[in-house]
Amino acid sequence: MSAHRFTAQELKDRLELERAGEPFLECPGVEGAPALFVLSGADRLTIGRQGASDLTIEGDPAVSRLHAQLERVGGSWVVADDGLSRNGTFVGGIRITGKKRLHDGDTIGIGGAVLIFRHAAEEGDRTAASSEDPAPVPVTETQRRILVALCRPFGDGSEFAVPATNKEIAEEVFLSVEAVKAHLRALFDRFGVADLPQNQKRLKLAERALRSGAVSPSELRS
Repeated sequence: MSAHRFTAQELKDRLELERAGEPFLECPGVEGAPALFVLSGADRLTIGRQGASDLTIEGDPAVSRLHAQLERVGGSWVVADDGLSRNGTFVGGIRITGKKRLHDGDTIGIGGAVLIFRHAAEEGDRTAASSEDPAPVPVTETQRRILVALCRPFGDGSEFAVPATNKEIAEEVFLSVEAVKAHLRALFDRFGVADLPQNQKRLKLAERALRSGAVSPSELRS
């Protein structure tokens, strides 16, 4: 998965879908998928690695050939796995079993891809957070382990610490360097640092992971 900056046309299309109250998925940087995937017009859609899927995610071995389904139930949409995938489907960073109703802004984790469910008509069902603290950012278990490894050099409180390298992270979490890079690209998007200069992304990601509670200081000392 690579970082994706929406084009002017894509931003216009997204605004029109939101104004019309149409449900859609944002697929930033998901290989093989359009930037915006409209859900209206069908009651059931499939997501997977195989070309026959309605929404295809290419080049990610963690994605099953048929990974998950999106279904319209009444006026709502649900995502269903039901054992279709080998590595699971995550909503808000939590692995689902069976079906999970989707709300506007929910993230759907499939392999290294992060899809964002959008349905402006459901905004009224959500309550704004009253805390001034940063809102929790949902991550998968693998991404959380990568964040812990990235932040580990900060465990001793040194002001001169720098985030771990991709090689150091890969050795700690038992993944390839390329897999670590893919997960980090997804995390840059998720924590809102993808547009920063390359030499600032890793440090800012570490700072936001620690500040948001995605990584706790106690984990860095284990």
